[in-house]
Amino acid sequence: MEFDADAFISYAHLDNVALIQGGQGWITSFQRDLAVRVAQMLGKESRIWWDKKLTGDDVLDDTLMARLHRVAVLVSVVTPRYVRSEWCGRELEAFCAAAMTSGGLQIAEKLRLFKVHKTQVPREEHPPQLQRVLGYDFFKVDPDTGKIRELNDAFGADTYREYWLKLDDLAQDLCALLRRLEGGPRQAEAPPARKGAVYLAVTTSDLLDQAEVIKRELDQQGYTVLPDRPLPLAQADLEAAIRANLAECRLSIHMVGRSYGMIPEGGTLSLCEIQHELAVERCGAGACSRLIWIPPGLKVQDDRQRQYLDRLRNDPRLLNNADVLEKPLEDLRTLLTQRLRDDERAAQTAAPAAADHPYVYLIHDARDAAIVPAWSDFLFQHFEVIRPVFEGDEAETRGYHEENLRIADGVVILYGAGSEVWVSRKLREIRKSAGYGRTKPRPDVAIGLLPPNTPAKADFRTHEAFVVPQWDGLSVESWQPFIARVKDRANRRPGHAHDISA
Repeated sequence: MEFDADAFISYAHLDNVALIQGGQGWITSFQRDLAVRVAQMLGKESRIWWDKKLTGDDVLDDTLMARLHRVAVLVSVVTPRYVRSEWCGRELEAFCAAAMTSGGLQIAEKLRLFKVHKTQVPREEHPPQLQRVLGYDFFKVDPDTGKIRELNDAFGADTYREYWLKLDDLAQDLCALLRRLEGGPRQAEAPPARKGAVYLAVTTSDLLDQAEVIKRELDQQGYTVLPDRPLPLAQADLEAAIRANLAECRLSIHMVGRSYGMIPEGGTLSLCEIQHELAVERCGAGACSRLIWIPPGLKVQDDRQRQYLDRLRNDPRLLNNADVLEKPLEDLRTLLTQRLRDDERAAQTAAPAAADHPYVYLIHDARDAAIVPAWSDFLFQHFEVIRPVFEGDEAETRGYHEENLRIADGVVILYGAGSEVWVSRKLREIRKSAGYGRTKPRPDVAIGLLPPNTPAKADFRTHEAFVVPQWDGLSVESWQPFIARVKDRANRRPGHAHDISA
């Protein structure tokens, strides 16, 4: 899809009134700065469009609608005035409608919507289309007074430096999405390879700057930082979202400050404490570790936070894959770099790179154990076959399952007594295998359809796997394409005993 503009900035005109008489409006400066930075990163002229003339009395006519069809990305500048503006809401709705006819509103895991917080506005007041978009905060909250300061040069040189750091983050993310869009559908659906995911726990306002430093560093090193969208406000939904994010990560980072922080609806613990408790649960399943950072000399007045810090420092669970650091931020950055490097080395060392036979993980429901040996014996003629375990501690079996997904060259799911929901869950776990430290490409997957032959099972299909009907027992010929595929990809893997480049 070709576009006439890289981005359209949607804003309320009140927010472009200069604070200093005779000065330049914030939106005017923002548009100019973003256009220059994006052009420098792309190596060509950028096309950041904003409308200086339209007001609430104008008509969103066919000309503007036509232009919105040719815009790659919408950047909404969210303020109290923006969320109350009928005009801005109409612009947002028009762009979303246009995007659905010009490649879709979502490209891979990224939305073509960017949200700039010029001023703090409660998320529940944001337009529905923007509530699940992770924004860029162009303001600071004073942790002592709670007062909000926009990142505006009218407030001095320090805020202007922070403004440019935020704008640079926005420009880099915008350029990454524009490159995907320029690459066409195939390239757009395949995001750049990442090393894995790291959970950076949402922290309190007094540590937002330090969290931004860590987030920026992780991103520059090639890691996906989660959560990558706002967390739900209700307790049950919040915990589900955190667990889903943690499941993709081998490391979580928790930055604990002076404030106790937000307590979700229906909860009793703060968001920071909930995230840490769920990270402890994740680490109990193995293949995950925690870094907890407390600024040195931290002075805390809130009794709840003081008690939480005492619990953290004396928690016996810290012996299980966790480190507490009460040193300067630079020490955290050094330890983080070392931990990530060690994890990469461990993953590479543990991978069966030189095995003569590729590894295939044979997944099945415990109720099918009696009929599985026919397929297990057949696959063993070509592969090292790994079988699931169904007895023992839940954390141990889960850790064993994740380790198998980490090293397997291929995965065979035998769909017999299990349900379609069970199969879908296994496919989802395979998609998350990068979060378990997997360094190889995603494994090839085959699904064997075993009796009973139900209508739902007979109609089962997916683009994520070879589907191999086995209604009358083992059919050797039907497995040959999958076997050839796994062997071919394993032999091409660098360092494999059969690598043709060796």
